[in-house]
Amino acid sequence: MIVACGFDHAGVPLRARLLPLIEAEGHEALDLGTDNTTPIDYPDKALEVGQAVVAGRADRGIIVCGSGAGVSVAACKIRGIRATTVEDTYTAHQCVEHDNVNVLCLGGRVIGTEVAAEIVEAFLRARFSGEERHVRRLAKVAEIERTGGVEDDAPIAEDRGRP
Repeated sequence: MIVACGFDHAGVPLRARLLPLIEAEGHEALDLGTDNTTPIDYPDKALEVGQAVVAGRADRGIIVCGSGAGVSVAACKIRGIRATTVEDTYTAHQCVEHDNVNVLCLGGRVIGTEVAAEIVEAFLRARFSGEERHVRRLAKVAEIERTGGVEDDAPIAEDRGRP
């Protein structure tokens, strides 16, 4: 499996542990940077990783920012990406098995290096179950993605003066 990996400046501390781990697990790490702590914008990394997955250059993605929240929000805006922030090994495998998550988001300022390594191992080893209930639920998620989750005449948050 090819795993697209992106790190913003706050994610760099996990980079040295995670890239070799992915290779040790028998996968190829597609390193999309960054490798230093000069501040960069997390949406840029989310977009790079998400585009690699959607385009088929990678099978899954891993993105690390400070909390994992920002990259998760940004990545989920990309059609075809199912991303989530994970802080434990149960969620790391369950999100793939039930929700067919294809992008793992981690918080470099939230979890330690070894916990991150265990989460990545669980994520990479997991496979989508294909059970009917999960397929049915994912079809509903796809419909939300297709429609934007709003009725045609409903104002969206930006229209109400909120960012």
